Amino acid sequence: MTTASIEPIDPSDASAITNWDLQSDVVVVGLGCAGACATIDAAEHGADVVVLEAAATGGGTSAMSGGLIYLGGGTPIQEACGFTDTPEAMAAFLEAACGPVADVGKVAAYCERSIEHFDWLVGHGVPFEPRFCAEPDREPHDDSGLVFSGGESSWPFTEIAPPAPRGHHPRFPDAAGGFLMQRLSDAVAATGATVVTDAVAMQLIVDDGAVVGIAADVDGRRKHVRARSGVVLAAGGFTFNHDMVRRHCPQALRPNVPIGTQFDDGRAIRMGQGVGAATVGMEHIEVGLPIGPPHSIVRGILVNGQGERFINEDTYAGRLGRTSLLDQDGHMYFVHSDKTFAVNIVGYKAKWVADAPAELEAEIGFPAGSLTATLDRYNRFATNGADPDFHKAPEWVVPLIPPYGVVDMTVEHSFYATFTLGGLRTNVDGAVLTPAGTAVPGLYAAGRTTAGIGGAGYVSGISLGDGTFFGRRAGTSAATDRRV
Repeated sequence: MTTASIEPIDPSDASAITNWDLQSDVVVVGLGCAGACATIDAAEHGADVVVLEAAATGGGTSAMSGGLIYLGGGTPIQEACGFTDTPEAMAAFLEAACGPVADVGKVAAYCERSIEHFDWLVGHGVPFEPRFCAEPDREPHDDSGLVFSGGESSWPFTEIAPPAPRGHHPRFPDAAGGFLMQRLSDAVAATGATVVTDAVAMQLIVDDGAVVGIAADVDGRRKHVRARSGVVLAAGGFTFNHDMVRRHCPQALRPNVPIGTQFDDGRAIRMGQGVGAATVGMEHIEVGLPIGPPHSIVRGILVNGQGERFINEDTYAGRLGRTSLLDQDGHMYFVHSDKTFAVNIVGYKAKWVADAPAELEAEIGFPAGSLTATLDRYNRFATNGADPDFHKAPEWVVPLIPPYGVVDMTVEHSFYATFTLGGLRTNVDGAVLTPAGTAVPGLYAAGRTTAGIGGAGYVSGISLGDGTFFGRRAGTSAATDRRV
């Protein structure tokens, strides 16, 4: 990519357009979960909608996902599975888990309307089975509808809010992203919206400062699409624009599993910047690690390049990944005894095995005496099921006895999956904002094109939750032209 691929994309002026190839009330760019929900709600508010999708079919990164949707506050599935939750507890957890830069206004709106959003999804063809899966952090292997997906039941979050599982999994075995998008695509089709595929958005079109349409390349031809009310940008993040990643969050180039499609190229963000939009959190990324299942594997301990523990192993896998990459420079090792080790979902195996910690220190390159001291301290308290240093839950705390096996979980030799979290600044109704906080007239956005609920942190299911919920709001706002 060239250097220009990181710069704002200037809009074209409507006065130069001699012919509009298509016209509608609302134009939606992207047909992942955010774009689909924007289309549905815009149409249900009486708007005529055109959707421009860069790929040959809709779905985007949403269709590649596990399908978890972060919902709570006391949904019917939570109640059926015997869990109590409130919007307040959900908000307290999300504000803590998503970091100090979490958008508290968006968090509050999302939590307050989470049950309504669940009902909306069900009403638009997304079913959920009222069954709880006890293996956390990823989608259930079967069609169970509920799972812990963000470390809610681990420290420090257990001291912030009563634990409640909020990962809602559509009624489909294992990864359900494709199933979710098929159901949402069916709902889009039912609206009668015009969907144009292989349509790459190139420029916004403005008239006296207001966004009034978009130029797109469709089958190699430039076409101009008029939006009488508003344009919704929902075309993904910038994970696959390496120049943008290098500028904003270069650590994301180290992991070996980028999450997204080739169309997560930042183009929609750059088009927004071209009409004066602000961006937020461009430095923030999610870093997932496939620690479990089985979750019992967290009975081992994680140490850094100095042979020292640095986190409670039973926390959310994304928190483990971010902490390892960003705070420990990607140096992480999983230490086990025969009693605690299990082959996990991706088949991790011990690279080093020894009877004495000193042997492992020499082989791995830890400072002399470091792992010995770490194990001595851990075992001293683990005998009583305690972990005063990092507060791992007692059920996962057992002494580690020789022989020891160590799994190499450094970023160069393990699976670190990453994607970008930053994007256009929007308000709770999806309006795109300038640095001064005023709305760009006629422009709305949702999904990973925006900086959503996931600020400096993340929980599994929040991308689909945020994208579907705020996609709806952006579609409604564009249809009714709620400029602020």
